[in-house]
Amino acid sequence: MTSDRTVPGSAAPTATYRLQLQPAFPFEAAGAAVPYLAALGVSHLHLSPVLEARPGSTHGYDVVDHSAVRAELGGEEGLRALAHTARTHGLGLIVDIVPNHMAVPAPERLNRPLWEVLKDGPASPYARWFDIDWGRHCGKVLLPVLGGPLGEELAALRVADGALRYHDHEFPLRAGTEGLPLPELLDRQWYRLGWWRLARTELNYRRFFTISELIAVRVEDPEVFAATHGKLLELVRDGVIDGLRVDHPDGLADPEGYLRRLDREVRAAAGGGRWTVVEKILGRGERLPAHWPVAGTTGYDALHHIDGLFVDPAGLAELTAQYRGFAAPPEDLGGDWSATVRRAARHVVTHELAAEVERLVRAAVRICAAEPRPRDHAPWALRTAIRELLVRLPVYRPYASPDTPPTRTDAEMLIQAAGDARAAFAVREEARVVFTVRDAALGRLGDGPHHRDFCARFAQTAAALRAKSVEDTAFYRYAPLLSAAEVGGDPGQPAVSPDRFHAFAARLRTDWPSTGTVLSTHDTKRSADVRARLAALTECPDRWGRLLEAVAVAATAAAEVRETAPGTVAASGTLAVSDTVAAPGTAAAPDAHVAWTAWQTAVGLGSPDGERLVPAVLKAVREAGLRTTWTEQDPAYEDEVAAFLKAGPCDPDHPAWAALGGALDAPARANALGAALLQLTMPGVPDLYMGTEHTYAALVDPDNRRPPEPRPELLARLDAGREPDGPSAEKLLLTAAALRLRRRYPQWFGPSGGYTPLAAEGPAAAHCVAFLRTDCEGGDGGDGDGGGEGGGAVTAVTRLSRRLAEAGGWRGTALVLPPGRWRDLLTGRTAEGADPLSELFDRFPVALLIRS
Repeated sequence: MTSDRTVPGSAAPTATYRLQLQPAFPFEAAGAAVPYLAALGVSHLHLSPVLEARPGSTHGYDVVDHSAVRAELGGEEGLRALAHTARTHGLGLIVDIVPNHMAVPAPERLNRPLWEVLKDGPASPYARWFDIDWGRHCGKVLLPVLGGPLGEELAALRVADGALRYHDHEFPLRAGTEGLPLPELLDRQWYRLGWWRLARTELNYRRFFTISELIAVRVEDPEVFAATHGKLLELVRDGVIDGLRVDHPDGLADPEGYLRRLDREVRAAAGGGRWTVVEKILGRGERLPAHWPVAGTTGYDALHHIDGLFVDPAGLAELTAQYRGFAAPPEDLGGDWSATVRRAARHVVTHELAAEVERLVRAAVRICAAEPRPRDHAPWALRTAIRELLVRLPVYRPYASPDTPPTRTDAEMLIQAAGDARAAFAVREEARVVFTVRDAALGRLGDGPHHRDFCARFAQTAAALRAKSVEDTAFYRYAPLLSAAEVGGDPGQPAVSPDRFHAFAARLRTDWPSTGTVLSTHDTKRSADVRARLAALTECPDRWGRLLEAVAVAATAAAEVRETAPGTVAASGTLAVSDTVAAPGTAAAPDAHVAWTAWQTAVGLGSPDGERLVPAVLKAVREAGLRTTWTEQDPAYEDEVAAFLKAGPCDPDHPAWAALGGALDAPARANALGAALLQLTMPGVPDLYMGTEHTYAALVDPDNRRPPEPRPELLARLDAGREPDGPSAEKLLLTAAALRLRRRYPQWFGPSGGYTPLAAEGPAAAHCVAFLRTDCEGGDGGDGDGGGEGGGAVTAVTRLSRRLAEAGGWRGTALVLPPGRWRDLLTGRTAEGADPLSELFDRFPVALLIRS
């Protein structure tokens, strides 16, 4: 199954290193880091988007010009210089591309294609670029940019220099309208300026999720594809770019069609294929479509399987019980994962995605009007059926079109959803509408323009709904173990057994040997090392319980020195919502959910850093949407949250910190080193996020987008034989050893490499995960240690180390090594046969061995 995965002349990377480019870290800074990264052992730099973006952007996903490399980063000259520097050190470049959307910037002139559409309307040659419903708003594009209703903002609108201006915004004027009175001038434009709150229900262009400042692009149109990919293909042709990461393919009308076109154009430009991965978020049990011409995903599926190894199911059950007792959430607001997801989805599909649903309804009405049989499905019934099917999809989207039969998996998924959706209708005959919507979503009702529109748009809306309801809402409402609420994860069932991990790794090796793997990214809500600390809580839920007791005692003491508002009654056993005025140095938690979330966030970060904790927790409560949201903020509530944080988790002298003590330090070290080594040596291409070769504690963006600070001097000291002086140096030692081994013996870890689970023997065998990587095709081709016949590498890591210690340690448990004498690259120790794990893991909780 590997024929389309790797291409002659374009070997997959051995490892990539992600750099978040921004004005504070441009191409020149990336070039300065190249010698260090080459010494570290990666084969490619992985760059965030490089095309022209909104000025000041710290991420680059808000592209405004596909024809130019971003000037703030150093322009095309800077990118080509970076590529040259990388080449001289043996490195290539992988670049993140954004086919799904562009920015709606301020001023709008920065996006020339959009500017031309706003000026000339549907007659503009650029009108085909954007997914605009010109049948709405009397043929105008709604621009929801006003701070208030139009009538209240008229005074802020003015005409100057041939354009209509509103604060930082600038809009083109239709020919011949510049001298008109303002009301008439507004009526004569191809756009309608509106209050930003109208976007939820009235927007008539497709956007990225629910972000109206990002307008979707119709890359399925060959002309649009050519215009938006010309510069990238030129850079591929010139050898500047060696591979691609495709952002959010699930937002596209036809992901497979896009990827096939991209593959053809890349092959034509470069004379062969290039390593390409897609940011596809896979649900539980979901598989990447086998026929997509890509190397695999960006790796969130690997993250979930690695993290899950370090979650103790029994301890997680205790944490969950503590959470329900402490926070007492309703079942569908954090008490139960599945119920929480369903309620969040219903809210999003009814509110945030109302405009998208209404466009689906209009398409469905047109389909039904064309045939007698479905003609009597009323719009309200179609709307209900669309919503009910969307909220029941367990994955991002189906892949269907009128041109090709749906896969069995997609068909069964929508058949199941339709069967369940009938319960939303009181009249059996009216419930039949769900089957019409189901068949339209599967492309079974015809191949006319309305059929195609509905089929594609249903899938695109499903993807937006899944992202907003699960990752951006339910993840913040269901909080027993915050580390489980990660992109691609399953907070309801986060634990992964060794057998399940091995089955996953073996499947990658067979089906997608060059897929990406990640542990931390610019989108992860917590870095791998933060999640490692939080996972350790499942090994000592009693210590978390002590922390909660200390929080409760402190809250009681604080209550005694506050002036209690009349009628305030605290619920026994919970931290009730406070209607009190905090005295100096004290602050009550606004609610128990906030207290739990804030303290677990602080524990994961490992320090009472207020500058980072306060923004992260405020973002969490807005995303959760229980008491405040991004669009309906409650300033008083948010002030309470900030005050509680500053007096609680951000206070190093708070007794809760002493209650936890150093209980997490040892298991967090084992988890962090174990996860790192597994990712670096399992099947797939590991992508290291900037700074994660050291201990890297980061929270949700923008905290995780701080410019990196390479430390080549520390690597040099380790290479000179200096012993690592702490967990961060240990992680660097491990990372460099694994990366260099991958680079030296790509045949062990690449498409021809094998994967063999190794079993420990003894009473503590379940605490060891180990496997052998070797060349399945023979002829290792190496030189020196590990080379020659019978070469290979053994990875061994400790899992649930605190539980292991509580049970008495390894107690004679041994790892049976393959034949030969083996040397640990981290310690120099040699072993063979049945090696006692108490000796193998004497210095580190992990080992990386090669035959010597």
